[in-house]
Amino acid sequence: MNAPAVGLNPPRDRALVKTDQTVQTAHERLMVLMMLFGLLIGIIALRLLYLAIFDGPDRSAVAATSGRRGEILDRNGKVLASTIRGVSLAIRPPLVIGDKARLATELARLFPSRTADYYLRILSGRRKFVYLERGATPAMIRAVRLLGEPGIEEVPEPKRFYPQGTMAAQVIGYMDIGGVPVSGMETFLDKRLTSPGASNQPVELSIDSRVQAALESAIRKQAEKHFAVGGAGIVLDVHTGEVIAMASLPVFNPNAPGLVPVGTDPLRPDARYNRAISSVYELGSTFKVLTMANAIENGVITDFGRRYDATAPLKVGGFTIRDDHPQKRWMSVPDILIHSSNIGTARIAEELGPERTQAFFRKLGFDRAADLELGARGKPLWPGYWARTTVMTVAYGHGIAVSQLHLANAYAAMVNGGIMRPATLLKLAPGQAPRGQRVISEETSRRVRQLMRLVVKEGTGRGADIPGLRVGGKTGTAEKNLNGRYIHNSLVTTFATAFPMDAPRYVVIVTMDEPQGIPETYGFRSAAWTALPAAKNVIARIGPLLGVIPDPSKDIDVSDLMPFVYKPEKEDAGVHAID
Repeated sequence: MNAPAVGLNPPRDRALVKTDQTVQTAHERLMVLMMLFGLLIGIIALRLLYLAIFDGPDRSAVAATSGRRGEILDRNGKVLASTIRGVSLAIRPPLVIGDKARLATELARLFPSRTADYYLRILSGRRKFVYLERGATPAMIRAVRLLGEPGIEEVPEPKRFYPQGTMAAQVIGYMDIGGVPVSGMETFLDKRLTSPGASNQPVELSIDSRVQAALESAIRKQAEKHFAVGGAGIVLDVHTGEVIAMASLPVFNPNAPGLVPVGTDPLRPDARYNRAISSVYELGSTFKVLTMANAIENGVITDFGRRYDATAPLKVGGFTIRDDHPQKRWMSVPDILIHSSNIGTARIAEELGPERTQAFFRKLGFDRAADLELGARGKPLWPGYWARTTVMTVAYGHGIAVSQLHLANAYAAMVNGGIMRPATLLKLAPGQAPRGQRVISEETSRRVRQLMRLVVKEGTGRGADIPGLRVGGKTGTAEKNLNGRYIHNSLVTTFATAFPMDAPRYVVIVTMDEPQGIPETYGFRSAAWTALPAAKNVIARIGPLLGVIPDPSKDIDVSDLMPFVYKPEKEDAGVHAID
């Protein structure tokens, strides 16, 4: 009998074999699908990586300039500039999944500076990345999130923040939208603020926020009162050259510099312009103090009782020199300054001559831009030819134009014992002040301090006298000169002052740009009515802050000059309001 065949149920076995083959095929297909899906995910990931690295915006510069950027502080540690976390909104058109026309309309509603057509062109074009808003507000970010469009992203970006707002804006400067410094100390300190470890090493400026606020407030108040187009001021440490405050009006907010309208009138530049260093003006009778110092130093003035003829206008060729408030008499050296006589000053300058006048002004730096860390420093307008009339008029501040900083530096040297030091906006440690250059002797400086004190005690600066603070100074009023042409209705008024005159510590300069006469000042708009009150306000407020405590028992001794001061039987009250 033959043996039976292998497999008791052949049909059932064939079904099992067929089932195994089906499962195997399914597994193979599933593996292929998984591989295809993985490949697709990989392609998408690589594409996103490519967009982020190669087609996205280059934010390395921003990170370099802002992300590690150190803080800027005032001399007392108050923060003037710091870096905070900001967010910008951007769109990647290739990743947009919604209706592009509808999205364009929504974007135009949220960002109305652009039209829906503009956004539709962006969404339909080839651009891979477009910023919608740099430095977006929280409200704007929330509104964009509600659109639910994954093609819109929030880009973290460090943002420079100025917590004091407009304070010292022209000094500190600002950053552009890409995180690049545009002006001020932000530009000068750029490498220092972005170096490794800069975020832990803030930079201290010489600025004192308290003094800065007082200076800006006083100038703003006076500028508004007299409808001036602008103003400027400086507070300078006479022994170190440190700028304790520097103000320029109008101001701008460095947190939003783009909101400042661009000025096109050369007489009225925009608010980002620093009038204290960039503008050069003929500063009028403030130069008379410098001329007196030069004459004393060179032995032209040895007898302070010597009198100069100011009985009538002085005619030189076709030019006539007049006094604003004629005394019509022979005047001593103290009288010439007290009454701000152009005629008397011109006669002294003629004795000095062109060589000694030029040499002295060159020592003071009036033939070049003043030293300072800021850019855009105005270059003086130096006379091309020093004729006899040039020497005479330059002596009282006409025919030569310098910046307010030039004048502050010069006055510091006049009162500090005769040493000219460069100004600085960086805080100096004790003993770090530069040695400087001697421009006048200590004795000449002492005489200048006496004369400046007499101007405030007896003359055109009398309105600046503050009990116990021993203020000395000089007023100056001049017409603006544009391209060699005087603008007769446009005055620049200045009060240059220092305190305390028995031991000077600070120079204060205040300038008003085109102040107008008002009923309260009887229509007068000269320095004694416009710039002087602002300077007085500043000194009264900052003196105690800076350790200068009012002391009526102290003063500089001017007794040896008083016999040469003319005292009429009935004094003209109006004399103190001129120049």
